[in-house]
Amino acid sequence: MSDLTRLTATEIAGLVATGETSAVEVTRAHLDRIAAVDDRVHAFLHVDTDGALAAARAVDERRAAGEELGPLAGVPVAVKDVLTTKGVPTTVGSKILEGWRPPYDATIVQRLREAGTVMLGKTNMDEFAMGSSTEYSAYGPTRNPWDTDRIPGGSGGGSAAALAAYEAPLSIGSDTGGSIRQPGAVTGTVGAKPTYGGTSRYGLVAFSSSLDTPGPCARTVLDAALLHQVIGGHDPRDSTSIPAPVPDVVAAAKLGATGDLTGVKLGIVSEFTGEGAEPGVLAAFRESVDTLAKLGAEIVEVSCPHFRYALPAYYLIAPSECSSNLARFDGVRFGLRVGDDGNRSLEEVMSLTREAGFGAEVKRRIMIGTYALSSGYYDAYYGQAQKVRTLITRDFTAAFERVDALISPTTPFVAFPLGARTSDPYQMYLADLFTIPTNLYGGPGISVPCGLSDGLPVGLQVMAPTMADDRMYRVAAALESVVGTFTPPAL
Repeated sequence: MSDLTRLTATEIAGLVATGETSAVEVTRAHLDRIAAVDDRVHAFLHVDTDGALAAARAVDERRAAGEELGPLAGVPVAVKDVLTTKGVPTTVGSKILEGWRPPYDATIVQRLREAGTVMLGKTNMDEFAMGSSTEYSAYGPTRNPWDTDRIPGGSGGGSAAALAAYEAPLSIGSDTGGSIRQPGAVTGTVGAKPTYGGTSRYGLVAFSSSLDTPGPCARTVLDAALLHQVIGGHDPRDSTSIPAPVPDVVAAAKLGATGDLTGVKLGIVSEFTGEGAEPGVLAAFRESVDTLAKLGAEIVEVSCPHFRYALPAYYLIAPSECSSNLARFDGVRFGLRVGDDGNRSLEEVMSLTREAGFGAEVKRRIMIGTYALSSGYYDAYYGQAQKVRTLITRDFTAAFERVDALISPTTPFVAFPLGARTSDPYQMYLADLFTIPTNLYGGPGISVPCGLSDGLPVGLQVMAPTMADDRMYRVAAALESVVGTFTPPAL
């Protein structure tokens, strides 16, 4: 493995800026790494070799011309295949968009290009971001670099696995119910879900519009903060985008890295530290709590009684929104078209296309959502779920009157074996038990590695108030300053 692939994004950017290495050298090293290991990991759906090298050469030319480079210029990044990329395939892990090359870039992709990062390609994911293990991709599962017989989390398992396998120093994910944080936890990497509206959804293929949040994935907290700063901020093309600057997450990460949490008050969510989590996960979490206390944080227990209803509420709200959003995939305007032989009606073509194009989990959620929105059931299901969402928001509001941030394990269990839960959707859904409340509330959350259980990574989750993303970075960086980063066994 090249030494360049072992470096952090911050280190790579520094070497490129001073000319000690070139962006082209860094990019080639990562492309070589992908070629060497991705047949075993399957983190990528598409590798854009020519585009990556062209972008790297442009960075080197700018440096040679004396231009001042941005803090991540020349750093390779992998992008979850849920974001549109001009001229580069965007499938969302589904057959219904196989081979589709969008005519435009998502805002986040545009900002990555403007910052001088080098896009390596598109990463694998559960189809339409519906899943917790990246086993529901139409193009085959991604595997966890810690143990290739285990899942890398989902839906953004490709983005997390690419980091853990040293195929990329940075990646982009999206988090609807935990799809950034949960893969981060089970692969020993860092995954941050920004405040809803703090990153643009323009060009993000929608699953659940009131929950979807793109965000940064990295191997260190500072790298995640730097990427967050690049992709965040107001976007007039997204009607839900918050017209306010991104909190200074980079300064917060640097402050946290000093290991001083004096004056910070952290709340342990009591509902997430009892039954439901594996003993090894709880042991690693409690050890991390002791570490945070030694760094000066005041630790108190906080009850958020309605969090226990988050999972059922989510699995009514998210499928309802997905049944509406996925109606656009009709086999007429773009993507797959089946049965259009001139002898069938539009309705028949649409039905055949969806039958062939959507996978079983997507169909399941469309049916749940359509039922929940149907006449006579809307108030009983979708309406009630939205009321629960309000109660969860009130729990967060009350908690943040007492503490600066909340902490919990990120996931109830470590990475499970491939195939272990695909026959039981409920057991699969439990992977996001601790992450879903933050999505329903709309606040930021981050997962940072906090230990090992049976040789597999465990993540600690930090949750902060809306538009207080800097708080979670400070706490996460402080823990990282003691616990360090995690390296999987060699592939």
